[in-house]
Amino acid sequence: MKNLTAAQIRDAFLRFFEARGHRRVASSTLVPQSDPTLLFTNAGMVQFKDVFTGREKRDYRRATTSQKCVRAGGKHNDLENVGFTARHHTFFEMLGNFSFGDYFKRDAVAWAWEFVTSPEWLAVPAERLAATVFAGEGSIPWDEEAYQFWSAQGVPEDRIFKLGAKDNFWAMGETGPCGPCSEIHYFQGDDFPCAEEKAGRACQGVACDCDRWLEIWNLVFMQFERSQEGGLTPLPRPSIDTGAGLERIAAVVQGKRSNYETDLFQNIIRAIEKVAGKRYGAGEDDDVSMRVIADHARATTFLVGDGVLPSNEGRGYVLRRIMRRAIRHGKRLGMEQLFLAAVCGAVIDEMGSAYPETRENRPFIEKVALTEEESFRRTLDRGLSILEDEMGRLAAAGQGTIPGEVAFQLYDTFGFPMDLTRTIAAERGLRVDEPGFDRHMAEQRARSEWKGSGEAAVGDLHKQIATELGETRFLGYDGPTAQAEVKALVVKGGRVARARQGDEVEVVTDATPFYGESGGQVGDVGSIASRSGRVAVKDAQRPVPGLIVHLGQVTEGEIAVGDLVELSVDDARRDRVRANHSATHLLQHALRERLGEHVKQAGSVVAPDYLRFDFSHFQPLTPEELRAIETMVNDLVRRNEATDTSVLELEEARKTGAMMIFGEKYGDRVRVVRIGPSKELCGGTHVRRTGDIAFFRIASEESIAAGVRRIVACTGPKAVELSQRTEDELRRSAALLKVGTFEVAAKIEQAQKRLRDLERALEEAKSKVATARSGDLVGQAREVNGVKVLAARVEGDGNALRELADKLRDKLGRGVVALGSEHDGKAVLLVAVTKDLTGRLKAGDLVKEAARLVGGKGGGKPDLAQAGGSVPAGLDEALAKVEELVRAATT
Repeated sequence: MKNLTAAQIRDAFLRFFEARGHRRVASSTLVPQSDPTLLFTNAGMVQFKDVFTGREKRDYRRATTSQKCVRAGGKHNDLENVGFTARHHTFFEMLGNFSFGDYFKRDAVAWAWEFVTSPEWLAVPAERLAATVFAGEGSIPWDEEAYQFWSAQGVPEDRIFKLGAKDNFWAMGETGPCGPCSEIHYFQGDDFPCAEEKAGRACQGVACDCDRWLEIWNLVFMQFERSQEGGLTPLPRPSIDTGAGLERIAAVVQGKRSNYETDLFQNIIRAIEKVAGKRYGAGEDDDVSMRVIADHARATTFLVGDGVLPSNEGRGYVLRRIMRRAIRHGKRLGMEQLFLAAVCGAVIDEMGSAYPETRENRPFIEKVALTEEESFRRTLDRGLSILEDEMGRLAAAGQGTIPGEVAFQLYDTFGFPMDLTRTIAAERGLRVDEPGFDRHMAEQRARSEWKGSGEAAVGDLHKQIATELGETRFLGYDGPTAQAEVKALVVKGGRVARARQGDEVEVVTDATPFYGESGGQVGDVGSIASRSGRVAVKDAQRPVPGLIVHLGQVTEGEIAVGDLVELSVDDARRDRVRANHSATHLLQHALRERLGEHVKQAGSVVAPDYLRFDFSHFQPLTPEELRAIETMVNDLVRRNEATDTSVLELEEARKTGAMMIFGEKYGDRVRVVRIGPSKELCGGTHVRRTGDIAFFRIASEESIAAGVRRIVACTGPKAVELSQRTEDELRRSAALLKVGTFEVAAKIEQAQKRLRDLERALEEAKSKVATARSGDLVGQAREVNGVKVLAARVEGDGNALRELADKLRDKLGRGVVALGSEHDGKAVLLVAVTKDLTGRLKAGDLVKEAARLVGGKGGGKPDLAQAGGSVPAGLDEALAKVEELVRAATT
């Protein structure tokens, strides 16, 4: 075999297929908006799904790529195995070649075999390889074609294995394209352990889960369409989708028994050794932790680099689980200092040449890693202590299951992902009540009325229309009006030939000046008119990529499929949208200039009345920063520079330095919009010159998630209106304070100081009154079986009752104090017990029983507890109950 680095293998693969007519396509983002679980079981299918299904057309029929992949959610979840095996990863690279109705099995098999075995390429010994084909199942015949093609490459018959659908049949879903697949396996040797043999059975060879035979390449032959009824129909243009794991191929070519021993990981592991002060290979437990950290640092680097931030929902939770698992293994290695950012830096050093976006985003990636580790370490020790206490209690009681309530507390309060609690429990031979955990999680979501923010499901009807009609030509860059033909009408969820006055209708035309909502920009409104009718368009949407649908109501006559119509956009409204969209670009530029290159767009809304811009940043903006950003945008507006647009190949656009939006899906040709110093990929509508924005004002700035801030702003007349309202409020405040407009702040500061002084004096007076009153109340204490009990109604809130109870308890010396008050229409109860009596009388138990009589509940420490209730009329009975409980406990 050739002695090649992973980078050389990656480059050789892409060059091999480029030489055979394939277009080299850049890796897509890890965060397509349609996949909140980040489940990448087939990298090529994620990137080219719409091409395979025919919903998207490209100007090439062959492609090759090295695709970034994350597998850490859903049913294909490798997270728990990472670190314990030689080949499982949360992040990996998938080399692939694709045919969209061009070549099929013969070439796919021949090229795969040539690349792997040819002395010019990888030079893997053919005698150590085997191939698998689909054995057939039910009504689906076995893949004799693939068998013959492997045989034609010289693969011996005893090295071509027939496997069932579980291993060698692939489907996009319950319905849609599917077909048999064929794999290349590499024989690593009989000295690898095999669970089958350990159980007294024979190793299953290529079908076995052991590592003796290692799958290195999977070729998917998409040749059927599966219907709702389960029937298979041959596709008119079969396609190819292959995937070869770079980590596995590197291990084979470099003669390593583990992916972690390849050059992809060794520099990262050395960085971990340096921080940990330990050597890889010295002990299996430490080796597991180093492998976990190395893998998870790679996943962290690429997920954060593609715009994912740690959170407790969706993608962010997948990332948080990965990061916190790495941090916990760092603690197991004895690393008390922060380390994850440094290891992510080593990943960037290793991968930056192949994926330059990691270098560009380095400060941001390292900052996110640092912030999450600081946050988790603050709660990790406390959470581990609670978990240790619980496991100790279970061991003493001879029980083996951690309650779901405890697991949820660890998740909710201390940020422990469920799999972390499960792993720690398993190390002690314990299980976790996961159904109980799930119940608490569901209750929490119900309480907070949480709703997911995923994209709305696209109706099958829109998919059908898009497939039938193709893309809608957008003419809105040229002007607000256009003529077109009505191609489809939808009323009440079904296609119709015509729509009549009063009907709510969706209108699809072959071309339109209406912008369909996308990229944060709202859809246009306006009208559609034909000779026989008129539609008031209330919105324009893109339910399927490339398809623009006009939503509205027929206000006059009727409209029919085939009508020639005049489409008119409300241009005054669009002008306001244009100004806000262009201002969003200038705002992002100003934020990056002022705050740093880590600022990335995390979402936006561009409407006629306002703009909203979400961006990555870790602390609130100061008033000085907000003023500087606002001033910078207005300076750019006053320059009145012309907007320039151009359509470029995606790779060419990348090279110009144009900004790209996290999670956005781009085609091969993209629109680059330059507004002043800002340059972004954008399909939206914009002003012709920056001066058309007129005026820019920031209305608010706030946090919306960990590491994500939001600015709401406006332009033009709305910005003037905001300034005028602000000035009106300032003048009104000045009039109320009887000062000039520029003296308001000083006057408020004086008033606040005066208020603080008065509050301090009031507290001192209250304290004196409470001290005096406590002396009066002590005389009301009663002797109950040798214990002094003072139960009395007083005035004040919980704080006042606590202060008074402390004084009374000190004066009693030995006894129980029970105080009750009515505050804001609610009952307040407080019980204090002197320390020497807490062995027999616990304040929490006493107040819990008494609270029932005021319609409430409470609790606290053995020496001090408090309760509240909704029935203050029961206070006297509740106070009497305390004395009764003391008598019963001391008899």
